[in-house]
Amino acid sequence: MFLQITYNESMDAWRKQLRYDPIPILTGSGSEPVAYFARREFLAEDPGPLERLWECRDAQKIVRRQSKNGRWKYPAPGATDRSLEDYDQIETFRNLGFLVEKYGFTRRHPAVQKAAAFLFSFQTAAGDFRGIYGRQYSPNYSAAIMELLIKGGYGRDPRIDRGLRWLLSMRQADGGWAVPLRTAGVARYTETLARGKTIEPDRSKPFSHMITGVVLRAFAVSGKYRNHTAVQSAGQLLAARFFKPDAYIDRKAVGFWTGFRFPFWFTDLISALDSLSRLGFSADDPHVRTGLDWFVQRQRADGGWALKLLGGADKALPYWLDLSVCRIFRRFYSDG
Repeated sequence: MFLQITYNESMDAWRKQLRYDPIPILTGSGSEPVAYFARREFLAEDPGPLERLWECRDAQKIVRRQSKNGRWKYPAPGATDRSLEDYDQIETFRNLGFLVEKYGFTRRHPAVQKAAAFLFSFQTAAGDFRGIYGRQYSPNYSAAIMELLIKGGYGRDPRIDRGLRWLLSMRQADGGWAVPLRTAGVARYTETLARGKTIEPDRSKPFSHMITGVVLRAFAVSGKYRNHTAVQSAGQLLAARFFKPDAYIDRKAVGFWTGFRFPFWFTDLISALDSLSRLGFSADDPHVRTGLDWFVQRQRADGGWALKLLGGADKALPYWLDLSVCRIFRRFYSDG
């Protein structure tokens, strides 16, 4: 039985911005984690300790596949110039994302502790996480890994602070982020990943909104850097790129803004608005308003959203995206 806690009327302000009430579709989704978070965050109910989600069958299946050294092994690497270890790193990032984002795992669980130790083993003295792009810089994966580690309870770890400071040092001259390989004009760079020297960025080249959106996710969940001037400025750059093509070939098309997956991977409209809502941007910002209106217009009568789904076989994916949209609206309208 769910225990009712004192209800806060200001929680309803965000729902008034929508055409239909999204709560029933979340609580009736059939997904225990989705219903748990919806009841706790939107209805001020106590659905019990978070640890109950750690015992979900699908969460335990993920935990059982983890190796003793903390990694998850990539299932079918095939022939590649990149090492199995690099693919294991990205597979570990993927599975840690499932545990943290869907089941609320934290460093209190041994699986997170082991995964963190494995991922931190790829951090350089400078602060970035190397390997997924071979010897090359990867501001996007460095940030995405740190985002999960922060959410998993490592936000005050000095290694995270070092990594975030590295990200600040890697900005383009315009204030955003890009993959250094791309700024150097490398288009097909498979061999460059693992061979040769590390390529420094050409900072005169424009930022990539795809990369900048991923990087901002780490800063958006960092209490220390969330209000940093450079981070706020980069947020403005990202918002101004909604529904525009990227400056580089990776996920360049406008359509990538409206193709969604969860946990977040690349930059799309939901992940971008999620970061901006955490960074304190206002719903009155014209770019933010355009993004929010896009979701208002696409809400179905059952309260969910008609969205293009990308990746994964999770039947609950539509509900996770619905939950994400609700969280965004609640943050933007938390003050009524």
